[in-house]
Amino acid sequence: MKMKLLIIPLVIILIAIFSGAYVVDETEQVVITQFGKSIGKAKLQPGLYFKIPVIQQANYFPKNLLEWDGDAGQVPTLDKTFLYVDTFARWKIVDPLMFFQTVNNVTGALARLDDIIDPAVRNFVTSYPLIETVRNSNRELDKFEMGVDRADEERILGDVTTGRGKITRGIMEQAQPKLKDFGIELVDVQIKRLNYVEQVRKSVYDRMIAERKQIAQKFRSEGEGEARIIEGNRGKELKRITSEAYRTAQEVMGKADAESTLIYAHAYEKGPEFYSFIKSLDVYDKTMDKESSLLLSTDSDFLKYFKGYSAGAVDLPQIRKGDN
Repeated sequence: MKMKLLIIPLVIILIAIFSGAYVVDETEQVVITQFGKSIGKAKLQPGLYFKIPVIQQANYFPKNLLEWDGDAGQVPTLDKTFLYVDTFARWKIVDPLMFFQTVNNVTGALARLDDIIDPAVRNFVTSYPLIETVRNSNRELDKFEMGVDRADEERILGDVTTGRGKITRGIMEQAQPKLKDFGIELVDVQIKRLNYVEQVRKSVYDRMIAERKQIAQKFRSEGEGEARIIEGNRGKELKRITSEAYRTAQEVMGKADAESTLIYAHAYEKGPEFYSFIKSLDVYDKTMDKESSLLLSTDSDFLKYFKGYSAGAVDLPQIRKGDN
């Protein structure tokens, strides 16, 4: 009976010890509350701790980096270009006691971050031109487009004086003092995505299409110009070849005529009367046929070989006037 009486208090004590003990690991920090109010200091170091069972409650908060993802919103830039800006941030709880007393939990902290970071982002984006939010520096773009004049490209883009990196640092510097009162440290703020609003996007796409058509037309014009040059050179070369061929043909014909004339001359020298007789026969053959009628005087030289031969003529058969 006495053993049973001893075991009951022992069990109660063990239950109280186990319910009052709690463990804090490396990624956690704990605030002890009693009837909803914080008491004592926050437990920041990992280890085994004790609290009053039932009366006191251990509230755990993460010690590692936490994520904040802002809602994409429409923001105008200084040059009146409307953008959808989507940002994110990394933050951590550095004073869990103040964190618990002001925002109570992570959900409440995210709401505070929305109220503080979103206006800071809007304030900085509206204070600078579009190029400052998009680019970090004036570094030459790693791209090459044929037909695009680099001077025109630099003129369109403009010069970067502040840059995206300084803008995000400015957002963080503006938001951090306001979050310090909540026991929150803002570690980093970055712009996740930038995009044109629908109306601006359509006009940008139309402009891009127009520019590409202009570049294509430029290439076509250059190609047509090269084609005309090639055709002109081809026509010039064809005329040169034709002219040289004609000249060569005329030279060959001239040499042939000269050689033929020389042969005729030699033949004429050897037998001039015979040569004259042969040529006359050729003329007769080409100018007269059985249907031809000629009216000539008897002393015409055209029919001298029909009349007979003079002294010293070549020895040829006599042709009487009545013979055909």
